[in-house]
Amino acid sequence: MRPPVVRAGVVLIAGFTAFALLAGCSSVQTRRQAPGQRLDPWENWNRKVFAFNEGLDERVLKPVATVYSEVVPQPVRNGVGNFFGNVLDAWSAINNMLQGKFTEGFDDVTRVGTNTLFGLFGIVDVASEMGLDHHYEDFGQTLGHWGVGAGAYMVLPVLGPSSLRDAAALPLDRAASPALLINNGSTQAGITTLQIINTRASLLGATRVIDDISLDKYTFIRDAYLQRRRSLVFDGDVPEGPESEGPVAPPKQPAPASSNGAPPAPSGASAPK
Repeated sequence: MRPPVVRAGVVLIAGFTAFALLAGCSSVQTRRQAPGQRLDPWENWNRKVFAFNEGLDERVLKPVATVYSEVVPQPVRNGVGNFFGNVLDAWSAINNMLQGKFTEGFDDVTRVGTNTLFGLFGIVDVASEMGLDHHYEDFGQTLGHWGVGAGAYMVLPVLGPSSLRDAAALPLDRAASPALLINNGSTQAGITTLQIINTRASLLGATRVIDDISLDKYTFIRDAYLQRRRSLVFDGDVPEGPESEGPVAPPKQPAPASSNGAPPAPSGASAPK
């Protein structure tokens, strides 16, 4: 069994290798798009993976999460979510620093220290009660902050919606888990399973709403994911046009006809007499 430091090093190497590959693959998103269009060149394959994930969720994850939510009291579930959220705050602090957002990064460091010391290692969210808000940032957002385009939309087995950029950042983002610090395979698996089930239980209400309102669930989730990720990269101040390009010029409006109904004269030409 590798020690935690070695495993962390392997994850870091994998993450930066994926980033190097992404630099060569970012040319996927080169054609201009009108606002609202989504780059989904692998839609046929994505829909197959999406169907697989839906079947896995319907047969395994959702039933287990439903039983979990019925058996485990809400305060306990909140505590589990706070514990994992405290680890994400630490990773968020690093990404805020990498993006040059030092105030937000310092806030996240303060949150982690406060909740770890006074909130039973993050089980109780003391920091939020003190007015210290979350500033969740991940490595995918850091790449986007420095100009790496989202690239093609993709659906990952089990993990769900993603993009080429976010998939490249995944090794580092998934490393932000307390399981990485534990040198015991069964304990690591148990912590990871608890995190998945607790997260799925928190989304039971949202999935019911999506099932009720969406005619095409795949399209709804794809567009919602891409829109949310883009908003996160730009901190809510989303510019016009595709993320990796400048603003798209609005379509030209046809010139109005002259008062006698004839088309307007070309620029620089005199009107007919």
